[in-house]
Amino acid sequence: MTDVAIIDNGGANVASLRFALQRLGATSHLTSNPHELRTATRVILPGVGAAADAMARLQALELAELIPQLTQPVLGICLGMQLLFAGSEEGTDGEDTECLGILAERVARLQNRPDLPVPHMGWNQLTMTAASPLLTGLQHGDYVYFVHSYAAPIGPWTLATTDYGGEFSAAVRHDNFHGVQFHPERSAQAGSRVLANFLGMT
Repeated sequence: MTDVAIIDNGGANVASLRFALQRLGATSHLTSNPHELRTATRVILPGVGAAADAMARLQALELAELIPQLTQPVLGICLGMQLLFAGSEEGTDGEDTECLGILAERVARLQNRPDLPVPHMGWNQLTMTAASPLLTGLQHGDYVYFVHSYAAPIGPWTLATTDYGGEFSAAVRHDNFHGVQFHPERSAQAGSRVLANFLGMT
């Protein structure tokens, strides 16, 4: 049975993620222990909340330097995906937040419009832009579930995009690091397929 280490970064909604993994036959455990993260076969970095708070906690736990050094498959979810980037406009006192730096670009706030309120919340469609084991079995136009106010730009790391007043990266990859802006644990069959694909990675 596959066991997944979920980084305990103080975020909410971890219970539904663990239940989704359990339905796929995987066990999971929350941890902030560096040794457990180094030796885990797969690691998930979840995230709900603000980038500055999440990075402060990772730094306090001495994980901000460790995470970019991990060599096993790593999956960032929602804010966890954004933390893979160099920085985010989401900060405190008008300052940007420096993030993990695995991907070189910076995350920006979605533009608020009368017809497209921020946060972007609900179901939206994927457009596939690159082949990836993470998205095997998903199709153009598949719906997944989003809750976010900040988004990552499109670049060579982009596996899929979504449009919400402009396109942004909905799924990314750099080496063994993968990320999805949507919540796979809340995205029905498409999300279950993403998690199953991640569990199948070596």
